[in-house]
Amino acid sequence: MKAIQVHQYGDPETLQFEQEVQRPKPAAGEVLVRIQYAGSIPLDWKIRNGWLQNVFVKKLPYTPGTTMSGIVESVGDGVDNFQPGDRVFGNVTGSYAEYGIAPAQDLVHMPDGLSFEDAATIKGGAEAAWKALFTEGELEAGQTVLIHAAAGGVGQYAVQLAKWKGAHVIATASGANVDFVASLGADQVIDYKTSLFEEQVSNVDLVVESVGGEIEDRSWGVLKRGGTFVSLTQLPSAEKAEQYRVTAKFNSQFPTSDDLKTIAQLMADGSLRPEIDSIFPLSAANQACQE
Repeated sequence: MKAIQVHQYGDPETLQFEQEVQRPKPAAGEVLVRIQYAGSIPLDWKIRNGWLQNVFVKKLPYTPGTTMSGIVESVGDGVDNFQPGDRVFGNVTGSYAEYGIAPAQDLVHMPDGLSFEDAATIKGGAEAAWKALFTEGELEAGQTVLIHAAAGGVGQYAVQLAKWKGAHVIATASGANVDFVASLGADQVIDYKTSLFEEQVSNVDLVVESVGGEIEDRSWGVLKRGGTFVSLTQLPSAEKAEQYRVTAKFNSQFPTSDDLKTIAQLMADGSLRPEIDSIFPLSAANQACQE
């Protein structure tokens, strides 16, 4: 099969397009997926750079990539919830390839009306947004949420999902993206380049923070007591959480399969719209992965 191979850790130029890579075979409990689209997410380049060698152990060369959408090609012993021809999305081992292997529990059936292109974005951005808002943030209808970097890959989904839930949404974005974020449904959009959000926002129930540093430091004071701070970049300060009497969370839980099915159905219905920046052929993966 054709696949991208990484023979040494480094920049995107280490991504080599090769046409004679052995196709994997599913073991018991696994599924072989014929990949239609693969997402390019930060985790991929962090692994490729060698920053996570102690967490994600790779035997070089390896095929990078994790998120994708595709069609079930074959299944291993013991798999009875998928069959060849099923349309699926989720995580596979090595999605930058024509075929990839996934444990059956890492895949979700695609609903009718959902395109492969859109489905490939779910595990990259929409899943993280759902987790921050609902799995971690426990956002409810009528509450107020502040979403930072709302035009980003996670933020744009967070705005739409929060509005779908019935929350009041305040978002930050650069001036060039203010209109775009407003079009996603945000009730208030603050241009962080010209305004200090902490001077316009107070008493919110939830902050979704994906920038870190100074933005995190300035965000604690806008929360009401008993509110929730969810960081997507780093473990938030326990000291600050205690000082402001709020709850701080980072990566302790994950969306369920039913959550992912809900996201997929919202996309299929047109209630949740992805904004795909660019689509590249497999042979141009090094261009797609330019940070």
